[in-house]
Amino acid sequence: MTTDLQKSTVLVVDDTPDNLKLISGLLKGIYKVKIATCGESTLDIAQSDSPPDLILLDIMMPDMDGYEVCTRLKADSKTAHIPVIFLTAKTEVSDETKGLEMGAADYISKPINPLILLSRVKIHLTEKKCTIF
Repeated sequence: MTTDLQKSTVLVVDDTPDNLKLISGLLKGIYKVKIATCGESTLDIAQSDSPPDLILLDIMMPDMDGYEVCTRLKADSKTAHIPVIFLTAKTEVSDETKGLEMGAADYISKPINPLILLSRVKIHLTEKKCTIF
């Protein structure tokens, strides 16, 4: 039996192939998974006719960092409603505060705990579904 949440699409954004493999592997079979390796691709996918329901976003990327991507997503009325969860090796309180202040729904430090990641994804997708209806 497929639930509404299982129909949700999660966009995983990271420039490290091993991280993409790990995170998408945890999510596949539960959610539809899209992958991006840079900020521009993330914005293109989010602004497409089939945007993700949630974005897991790395902060440290070479072309455009996750903070800039989040800022652009939140500034665009077409993408502002998409919850962003930062997944990052940046563990300072100031980094987390900055991410949350710019509109991220959550902030998870790497290395990730698979159960925590899955729980937080589910929570934010559930909250999003509840606010839509």
